[in-house]
Amino acid sequence: MVWENKTFNSDFVLLGIFDHSPTHTFLFTLIISIFALAFLGNTAMVLLISLDMQLHTPMYFLLSQLSLMDLMLICTTVPKMAFNYLSGRNSISEADCATQIFFYISLLGSECFLLAIMAYDRYIAICHPLRYTNLMSPKICGLMVACSWILGSTDGIIDVVATFSFSYCGSREIDHFFCDFPSLLILSCNDTSTFQEVLFICCIVMIVFPVTIIIASYACVILAVIQMGSGEGRRKAFATCSSHLMVVGMYFGAALFVYIRPASDRSPTQDKMVSVFYTILTPMLNPLIYSLRNKEVARAFMKVIGKAKSGE
Repeated sequence: MVWENKTFNSDFVLLGIFDHSPTHTFLFTLIISIFALAFLGNTAMVLLISLDMQLHTPMYFLLSQLSLMDLMLICTTVPKMAFNYLSGRNSISEADCATQIFFYISLLGSECFLLAIMAYDRYIAICHPLRYTNLMSPKICGLMVACSWILGSTDGIIDVVATFSFSYCGSREIDHFFCDFPSLLILSCNDTSTFQEVLFICCIVMIVFPVTIIIASYACVILAVIQMGSGEGRRKAFATCSSHLMVVGMYFGAALFVYIRPASDRSPTQDKMVSVFYTILTPMLNPLIYSLRNKEVARAFMKVIGKAKSGE
């Protein structure tokens, strides 16, 4: 009876981020172009790493998982936003809203832990190269990646169940372009302060803990690189790690800005702008950063192009 009283079949309204002015129409077109590049780039990374046997190493397996998460993330938010904008229908059912929150939060959480695993991988490769095969065996690597998916999905389930345990009896207009649960909680007619405190703790665990692992790993890496006698060795080590650090800086910087701030400091406009950055722009930049700065990925790509031209 309690579930029925919440009118599960009633819809929310996504206010979106664009109107139909010429400027916003241009920005919408730009977002769709970025989405297309992100979709193609991450799909290409997953396929290249899967098909090229020389890329079947722990580092590239982790990279393929990052591309898969980014691919799923952009498909969770952008298609619905585009459909609403083009059709003029901004409604979203509670079931679709819950599904969107689950995938969105699960993928964000999983990617946080995956980036920490990638930092640990670089730490082992540079600081303990002779033990790398044992410490980053396919079994161990697969287990760590599975744990990142499980932890992210667990966080997603908890947030969905908690968010939809509240009643929404007033305005059902979500001031966002997708169902982001902090924007949804504002509409609740219940006291959500306790849940928001729990949410803050979850964000600490899901964001700060992986960041701590990343900082510790790269502190050890930097010390090891400085002690290298070979200038060429230092250059290769920094080149390998700099790509990952660029991704970490963009991803965690935006996530910390959105989820660690107090509710009183939140601005819907700021939240939407930053959400565009790490849900759309960052997934586009990731494959570009790794492919343009990685000779092995470039080699695999040229190999595929060569086969396509020769008709093999």
